Amino acid sequence: MSQPSPQGATALALNIRGAVKHFGGARALSGASLAVRRGTVHGLVGQNGAGKSTLIKLLAGLHTLDEGVIEIEGQAQDTLTPHLAEELGIHFIHQDRLLVPTFTVGEALFLGREPRIAGTPFLDRRAMQRQAAAILDRYFGIRLPNSALIADLSTAEKQIVQITRALLHSPKILVFDEPTAALVRREADILFSLIRRLKEEGITIIYISHYLGEIEALCDTVTILRNGIDVATLAVRDTSAAAIASLMIERDIEEMFPKRTVAIGDPVLSVSRLSSPGKYHDISFTVRRGEVLGVTGLLGSGAKELLRTLFGLEPALSGEILAGGKAVRFKRPSDAVRDHLALVPEDRRGNGVALDLSVTENTTLAGLKRFTRLGFLDPARERAEVDGLIERLQVKTSGRDALLRALSGGNQQKVAIAKWLSRQSEIYLLDEPTVGVDVGSKVEIYKLIGELAERGAGVLVLSSDLAELVGITDRILVLFRGRVVKEFVSSDTSPDAVLAEATGSLEGRRHVG
Repeated sequence: MSQPSPQGATALALNIRGAVKHFGGARALSGASLAVRRGTVHGLVGQNGAGKSTLIKLLAGLHTLDEGVIEIEGQAQDTLTPHLAEELGIHFIHQDRLLVPTFTVGEALFLGREPRIAGTPFLDRRAMQRQAAAILDRYFGIRLPNSALIADLSTAEKQIVQITRALLHSPKILVFDEPTAALVRREADILFSLIRRLKEEGITIIYISHYLGEIEALCDTVTILRNGIDVATLAVRDTSAAAIASLMIERDIEEMFPKRTVAIGDPVLSVSRLSSPGKYHDISFTVRRGEVLGVTGLLGSGAKELLRTLFGLEPALSGEILAGGKAVRFKRPSDAVRDHLALVPEDRRGNGVALDLSVTENTTLAGLKRFTRLGFLDPARERAEVDGLIERLQVKTSGRDALLRALSGGNQQKVAIAKWLSRQSEIYLLDEPTVGVDVGSKVEIYKLIGELAERGAGVLVLSSDLAELVGITDRILVLFRGRVVKEFVSSDTSPDAVLAEATGSLEGRRHVG
């Protein structure tokens, strides 16, 4: 450990200066700095590949600096390790949860720091239960059975276990890495309340998120990374999400939603009086060629279940679906694919792509028959198709043979769409198509959705991002408690108006009137 930092810097819980990090011939950080004042919530944003993950892994002791200084509470740390980072009070809440699924809650909470019965090598399980119960009750007002398996917990409960594990060790700095990526709105609101409470108790928070609305709502200060260096650190109250986004992508974000002029054609998908008891009721709508139809609704609105029915993942009890002008009944996804429907699911890593297959294998997976001759694969034809789609969609990859795991979230999403383009689908069902991707990749995906419409496809976008829906769609259907309560023309409405319908805030007025 070297000399303390200069006078005046001691108000900083963390001060990273001039961080440089190479991986082979590539430079991930080019002199980045991050100064976080004690007891504040500090946002960290940037496009995928901007250097956020590398900076945080340096702080966690998973990487070592090539150049630069890391100071914690005014003291420079020559060699950080994961154990030392925890000893210094730095803990991490990761979006991937990083919990052993076969562990119990108690085992996960105290892993590596299990209390022992005095004078014996035996675990003090009563002490473990007592300490965990106290934290869970104090911060969350809940009880999790100590013997419950991690694999059996919900996403929100797994995150609670992660946070509780950190709180058991009296953290000084908590780093939240995309913590709401897999949470529904109610769960996210609970997390936000907790973060504000932790700040009041003097804990320093570093908050990493692609959702700039969260940065505006939670953070005191935000640092923007671009191409491996910090380009600005701003007081959140003095800036806007649009200004932050512009700094992230180094261009004006006014045209966030690309304008398009497409002739709307004949119906390509029609739904009439579709019902599934307890999920949705009497749903009717049409998607035309060249049209982008938005669908939204809160958890329990039936919107997710409706999309699953359209792709043959769960049945409807009654009603009719027309695809390409003919009546269809999808008993399984393969039926929907046969009739030229494509689904890009919200959980792209779990259901949309195969991370351990190559870009080529993912792209042609849904339409391999197009690249076979007499039962044998035609590699030249397959390569030509994939190379064309990589160029057309501007997929950032080292090549068609790169594993999908190596691509950013936004580029993985492009490959998930390319899979269906390769099959020449005509109806695209996009479930939260930009969840977990940075603002620059969002713009590229919006352009791609516009291109799908321009080539005559019908596109249905299910999204909880209301500004996104208003910006990229032609019409929006709002579901509330299983029914369509409103249809908007997108150019004539606003996110606030859509939200009022989605939350049911206008429903009571209708009944009173």
